[in-house]
Amino acid sequence: MKLLELALPGERLSVLCLGAHSDDLEIGCGATLLGWMERGVQLEVRWVVLSAVGERGEEARASAQDFLGGAAHSAVELGQFRDGFFPYQGTELKEWFEGLKARVAPDVVMCHWRDDAHQDHREVSKLVWNSFRNHIVLEYEIPKWDGDLGRPNVFIPATRRAMDRKVELLMRHFGTQRSKDWFTRDTFYALARLRGNECRAPEGFAEAFHVRKLALV
Repeated sequence: MKLLELALPGERLSVLCLGAHSDDLEIGCGATLLGWMERGVQLEVRWVVLSAVGERGEEARASAQDFLGGAAHSAVELGQFRDGFFPYQGTELKEWFEGLKARVAPDVVMCHWRDDAHQDHREVSKLVWNSFRNHIVLEYEIPKWDGDLGRPNVFIPATRRAMDRKVELLMRHFGTQRSKDWFTRDTFYALARLRGNECRAPEGFAEAFHVRKLALV
């Protein structure tokens, strides 16, 4: 399997990371971001969590600070949209996305998969495609009780070091989520191990993404 690199060590890569809730980005693409920084990519990250209120907002900010500690530049935005009600806040969300589009020009957008079972996740994915039409969009996956994992078509290998760091930070920062039966170390390692098998990752771990369109030259 041929490995393609979005950026080489020392090169700049601008990434817009969009998550509906305070742990989504860490779960969906945390090891990928850590891996890029580990390899020396000059990462510029706009980290956006759309529903980050109260204690979950505090968790989101502290986690982002740790995950992005090795970035060349980072900016964190925490929104106040109501958890679970994104499809019913369509006008406000659409206006917010249009404002974001005017502020950023990323090389890559990372967001939820369009067929995610959570209604907030699907709404974020839909609005990303409404607003960012000329970008590489990597749609990440979130394991949960719904059983909605699909068949991703892009894999980014993760080192053991990046995976360990990802899981360590997830368990450290998201105390509000640890009561959920799926929010465990084993879940995060198991999914990454499965995706690593599927792409023959050198160290056995990977994060997987859905890519709808990609132009190669």
